[in-house]
Amino acid sequence: MMTLKNVKLLHKNTHVGILILRLSIGILMLLHGIHKLLHGVGFIAQMVAGAHLPPFFVYGVYVGEVIAPLLLIVGYKTRIAALIYAFNCLVAALLAHWGSLFALSEQGGWNVELLGLYFFGAVALVFTGGGKYACSSKSIFD
Repeated sequence: MMTLKNVKLLHKNTHVGILILRLSIGILMLLHGIHKLLHGVGFIAQMVAGAHLPPFFVYGVYVGEVIAPLLLIVGYKTRIAALIYAFNCLVAALLAHWGSLFALSEQGGWNVELLGLYFFGAVALVFTGGGKYACSSKSIFD
């Protein structure tokens, strides 16, 4: 007789969950990075200048939205890549979303919930690492 206990797919598999998290936040953020590669970062340069930060800070977006997501997708140095990714989200929240950081949308959700999901997904990967389906399962944090 088939029961839920016998269904292999329903058995706890933390490593598959970590893989899904790595792929989802990696691919979704990489799409933002590809857009910036194709269309430039002029609007970010304006925000950086408005915050009186050095102009080279603009190029950090490529690290946080292209390089770190690619590392997460393949699972190489996952914890370091996730830390960079989370920092990128924090900078985006402070520079681009400060005005709506403590506000709710018309539907009652957090105004920056997508950015929050990216940030907290990356923070989770800082603690878990890449799992066994990663190119490297060790990092300098282990």
